Amino acid sequence: MLIVTTQEIPGKVILEVKGLVRGSTVRSKNIGKDIGAALKGVVGGELAGYNEMLTEARQIAIGRMVEDAKSKGANAIVGMHLMSSSVMSGAAEMVVYGTAVLIKE
Repeated sequence: MLIVTTQEIPGKVILEVKGLVRGSTVRSKNIGKDIGAALKGVVGGELAGYNEMLTEARQIAIGRMVEDAKSKGANAIVGMHLMSSSVMSGAAEMVVYGTAVLIKE
């Protein structure tokens, strides 16, 4: 599945627009990540535990979007966007969406 953030794919012809596709997941922190983050907050630096959690959330959300596109008969997604939001204290939602299209191979 070809996925791009642009509305067009250079060198490819879009034969059909299949429609909106999306994927999402909600992830929560655990006590280990909280302790590590609190320590990093004191001394500074990257919050590796949270970074790993968000990387995994992005991969899951994109995977779900791809499955949605496949179910519509698409072979590419254009205009992909990622966003995240806090759902509640200690939990975040990762959402990805785009337009499923059929491109000429």
